[in-house]
Amino acid sequence: MIKICQEQLNIGESKLQVGNIVYENKNGIEYIQFKKLLEYPEITHCYTMRSNNQLNFQIKNRDFFNQSCDKILKSLNMENIKVVRPYQTHTDTVEKIEKVKNIDELKDVDGVVTNKKDIALLTTSADCISFLLYDPVKKAIGSIHSGWKGTLKRIIIKAIEKMITEYHSKPEDIICCICPSIRQCCFEVDEDVKDLFYNKYKNLKNIDEIIKLGDKKENKQKYYIDTVKINIELLKNIGLKEKNIIDSNICTMCHSKEFHSYRADGKSFGVNGAIIAIK
Repeated sequence: MIKICQEQLNIGESKLQVGNIVYENKNGIEYIQFKKLLEYPEITHCYTMRSNNQLNFQIKNRDFFNQSCDKILKSLNMENIKVVRPYQTHTDTVEKIEKVKNIDELKDVDGVVTNKKDIALLTTSADCISFLLYDPVKKAIGSIHSGWKGTLKRIIIKAIEKMITEYHSKPEDIICCICPSIRQCCFEVDEDVKDLFYNKYKNLKNIDEIIKLGDKKENKQKYYIDTVKINIELLKNIGLKEKNIIDSNICTMCHSKEFHSYRADGKSFGVNGAIIAIK
């Protein structure tokens, strides 16, 4: 069961709407979609779930990766388009996609944007934040991966700036959907990581809510950081409208039975896919 804003999502049903999201199950392929993005029929999108291990976008197994892409695109009725997936290494690099590229051509890239039709942008995560971006005025999209290192590097701001530069987007037109990720309840860090975030973001008005004191474990002080809230503040500061910042409100570690989670699964972790395309 996924708990969202005090509501329960029973994932045994084929299609349900709870909070900001819609849950889909098509022939055992499970994913969520954002209600806001579903208002725009010219695009398609999703954030994948475990799906009884039918989907895994780890690049270590290229055959399984390709099979997973085929399955999810079929579920989205987009069988004839190509997937562009960057080789993510926790950078702040966002690349404009003009034509289909393979993963080896996108080394050290953690975000992709395009205004081209029939190209599905895919980034992956397993606790890190995935953002899905859409500018309905300029018809441009983006899929962005932001782990805690990416949040420190402000990759989501680099992505917005890329859309402004390349597509003349206006921040107030851009919709940003925040996919499931590890949340403050589970993102426990040591003092060194806490200091990195505090030094970077101490001027945010709600820093005391973003970084909270945890327990001491093995004589080490622990802290809990809200990376989602940091990114929301960054998005508002660059000019996105609050109504256009849509959060799934799902913690991947709390709901590791439904979503892949690095902290919950350890070295055997899989990854979820954040996909968006212009039809």
